[in-house]
Amino acid sequence: MPLDARTPGETGARRSRRAPVGSAHDQVRPGPRLRLAAQAAVLAVVVAGTSAFTLLHKTVTLDVDGQRSTISAFGRTVDDVLLAQDVELDARDLVLPGRDHLLADGAEIVVRHGREVRLEIDGELRSVWTTAQTVGDVVAELGLRDGVRTSASRSAALGRDVLRLSTLKQVHLVLDGTTADLGTAGSTVREVLQEAGVELGERDQLSVPLDAVAVDGLVIVVTRVTTVVSSEATSQPFAVVRQDDAGLAQGEEIVAVAGQAGSGVTTFESYQVGGVEIGRTVLAQSVLAIPVDQVVRVGTQPVPTVPTVPTGPPVEPGTSRAIGLELTLARGWSADEFACLDALWTRESGWRVNAANTSSGAYGIPQALPGSKMASAGADWQTNPATQIAWGLGYVAGRYGTPCGAWASFQAKGWY
Repeated sequence: MPLDARTPGETGARRSRRAPVGSAHDQVRPGPRLRLAAQAAVLAVVVAGTSAFTLLHKTVTLDVDGQRSTISAFGRTVDDVLLAQDVELDARDLVLPGRDHLLADGAEIVVRHGREVRLEIDGELRSVWTTAQTVGDVVAELGLRDGVRTSASRSAALGRDVLRLSTLKQVHLVLDGTTADLGTAGSTVREVLQEAGVELGERDQLSVPLDAVAVDGLVIVVTRVTTVVSSEATSQPFAVVRQDDAGLAQGEEIVAVAGQAGSGVTTFESYQVGGVEIGRTVLAQSVLAIPVDQVVRVGTQPVPTVPTVPTGPPVEPGTSRAIGLELTLARGWSADEFACLDALWTRESGWRVNAANTSSGAYGIPQALPGSKMASAGADWQTNPATQIAWGLGYVAGRYGTPCGAWASFQAKGWY
């Protein structure tokens, strides 16, 4: 068909497929440059977000009080990471690097929590705060000089027990008459002596206790004590045995058996300093002679007090009472003694020469029993008052000592 041999209908149909004027298809589409700019802006936002994410994410080594771990963390600073890991801190804690330090990937954070440690330095107790982990670290923090001695190994971890430190010090040791100046880190006198090679005897004495704290300038005096075994004779005193005797007046004592001391030998251990004994211990005792007790008889018979004798009537010359007074004074006794005699014989016989006790047989002024005893003073004993009185005074003196002694006995017993 020729190009122009078209029917009218075909031509109309092709026109109807075109979009109307003013539709979307008729708008101007963006060019290639505009599309590239828009895509670049979107890509920049995505890249910026990815870079920020990469910068905040890090792999860090975390050492908390010696416990090391590798962690993945997000944060710019040390404080950000520790906060994310719930690591609690206070002003006494040590953090390396500092909490505001900007972290890099692969960094290491060291945390040492501070704690209170009890120390005893040369016997003086004190408390310190430290972030040290070992005994050696604490010593270093305190700045103690070399040679300090510790109660635990320096490599040991700090515990709750008191850490005892003993520093270098000068101690003066006086031994066997000489003085030595010692440089030591011993914490006690015992350790100082051990370092000095001093061996103590069982009885040796120290000026300070072995467990005393060794301080700078301390003076330790060692006194050597020697032991000597000896024997010596000993005397064992006798005991005194007291026995009651009703036959003796109260207050009167008689030695019935004389006591004798015993003898023996004692062996002992003597402790001496410079030849002077300061003590001893008995090792053995032997008896050579047993002591003999001394026996003393002690009177228990009551002795009544001498009563006051009323002054009787005047002594009439030539009477039995007058003879009695004269003979009493002739014996050296006083008038008071005659007063006792007068009271006694007035009660016994009324000073009658022929006074007789029919029931007992007593007779005469002194009431001798029997009356014939008075014959020793004279054959006229039955009728002569002087003979009776002389015998009676001798009897009183021999048995009672004095007329007042006889009168006291009479009052106690009713007879003499």
